Amino acid sequence: MTPAVKILVTSNVVLFLLNMIVGNAMTVRLGLSPLAVLTQFALWQPVSYMFLHASVSHVLFNMLALWMFGTELERTWGTRFFVKYYLICGIGAALTTVLLSLFIGNIYYSLTVGASGAIYGILVAYAMYFPHRTIYYIIFPMPARVYVLLAGAMAFMFSVGGGGGGVAHTAHLGGLVVGYLYLKSLRGGPIDDIKYRYLRWKMGRARSKFDVYSGGRSSDDDWKSEWKKHIH
Repeated sequence: MTPAVKILVTSNVVLFLLNMIVGNAMTVRLGLSPLAVLTQFALWQPVSYMFLHASVSHVLFNMLALWMFGTELERTWGTRFFVKYYLICGIGAALTTVLLSLFIGNIYYSLTVGASGAIYGILVAYAMYFPHRTIYYIIFPMPARVYVLLAGAMAFMFSVGGGGGGVAHTAHLGGLVVGYLYLKSLRGGPIDDIKYRYLRWKMGRARSKFDVYSGGRSSDDDWKSEWKKHIH
């Protein structure tokens, strides 16, 4: 495990065990409730809800995905940017849930826990950086980008339809969309692409002004013999 992934996994597991001991009071206080955020100004909940989970399978699969996909992203980006991205996706998923709760009544009174929003952000980042990597969904192999497209489509259908057996699909969708938009904004738009191509053209012009000669023992000997003619 990379440093940030190790700390995140440990924190989630420890808080899950603590939540089992303390009970529902901790879940109500730290879980994401759109009602509490909007009317009681519980502004810590869009962060704290990411570290709570509803069941063993919930925390197990989220932490497994974090380890499988997050480790390589942290090695690629570095720890600082990885943690920043993880939090942006998790908080973005929470804000998406709060926003949609204004239009979908059952979400407004719901309580959301889990790192799934941040995990979906990790998934979309993995698909963008390693689109052709093979992921096995149960037993079916598919490219990473196809897997993320399917996961996003399912999250969207469940969030709009209100299904999913209590799973916070709006948070899944929010983490996926926020992660995608954030990474796309870093890659720049058409103007940045033009600047990049102009810089490459200038470098190519500068390089063409220099002639490259092949070296070797024979050319070195020729240079020495020519030098001796001028001094004798």
